[in-house]
Amino acid sequence: MEHLQQRRTPMNIDGKAWRTIWLEQDGRSVGVIDQTQLPHRFTTCTLSSCEQAAEAISTMVVRGAPLIGVTGAYGLMLALQADPGDASLAAAFAQLNATRPTAINLRWALERVRARVAPLPPEQRAQAAQDEAAVIANEDVAMCEAIGDHGLGLFQQLAAARPAERQGQPFNVLTHCNAGWLATVDWGTALAPIYKAHRAGLNMHVWVDETRPRNQGASLTAFELGREGVPHTVIVDNAGGHLMQHGQVDAVIVGTDRTTSRGDVCNKIGTYLKALAAHDNGVPFYVALPASTIDWTVADGVAEIPIEARSAAEVTHIQGRLSDGNGAGGSAPGAAIVSVQLTPDGSPGFNPAFDVTPARLVTALITERGVCAASEAGLKGLYGTI
Repeated sequence: MEHLQQRRTPMNIDGKAWRTIWLEQDGRSVGVIDQTQLPHRFTTCTLSSCEQAAEAISTMVVRGAPLIGVTGAYGLMLALQADPGDASLAAAFAQLNATRPTAINLRWALERVRARVAPLPPEQRAQAAQDEAAVIANEDVAMCEAIGDHGLGLFQQLAAARPAERQGQPFNVLTHCNAGWLATVDWGTALAPIYKAHRAGLNMHVWVDETRPRNQGASLTAFELGREGVPHTVIVDNAGGHLMQHGQVDAVIVGTDRTTSRGDVCNKIGTYLKALAAHDNGVPFYVALPASTIDWTVADGVAEIPIEARSAAEVTHIQGRLSDGNGAGGSAPGAAIVSVQLTPDGSPGFNPAFDVTPARLVTALITERGVCAASEAGLKGLYGTI
């Protein structure tokens, strides 16, 4: 199966290397990790139709901008297997593109597959879509690993520049949401430099924002770091500013679902507040991203990026595993995963999924091509005139 890798990448589950998405042995369906069950259960599911791919994206069975894009690419393949005609291609494109409006990677990947298959005769389209989706997936792995290499250099420089009394102490990084291998095909964006630094011998410690309302930090980032053996501590979202005030954060690093041509970044709700706290306390704030996350058609992120509003139930309810009642976090094997209500009956909730951090608050962007200023000039210095 395609998820098995020859070299040890960060995604290692019980001694087996995985990717988040793969082509199944039948050569027609797509396997994915069901992220709604993590961290308490590791399960996979099979997508056999475009409708199933769209549902997996919208319900966050798969999530994270790069992985959403790859899933969308394979979703077009599934649609063309059923009907390779022009009308089917157009309908599948629209259906998949509507599932998550904020992450630009989805539209980017769909447009790339559509451009590849549209000129072909119908009988060649499904295979061409499969081939292009596989190329996009492999490119994502390579880009994320390169992001890790460039971020590693930054972390090493920052650690070496600390005062003498801080040398030898853990290098403390704070991250928000999940921008690790679960959000990509492998390696991740914001977590890739952490994995690289940990493997290079840097004494790392990660503050993991819980990241309400879906708790992607507490459930997914903590799961990843634990499997990799990276020391980490889960904190409530509002603790980050306090830690920065007391010198307990050396750097903040996050991912982004859409980056504008001028360097504004759109990421999980709460990122903007972390950037403000970092700016106020002189803590460097980095954003890690592949080229597929840059939207060259948008300049002002606050004014122009559509912000997805998700179900209020994600605010009013929370999912977790039933405890054994001993207060130590233990649970019986096979304990039920349940949803519990947090709010009073009748209290409404509002759930914007993302916010925009202006470029002026971003210390630098870490891309697969290197590190640059969060500005139009910085991005064009790496990517040229688009």
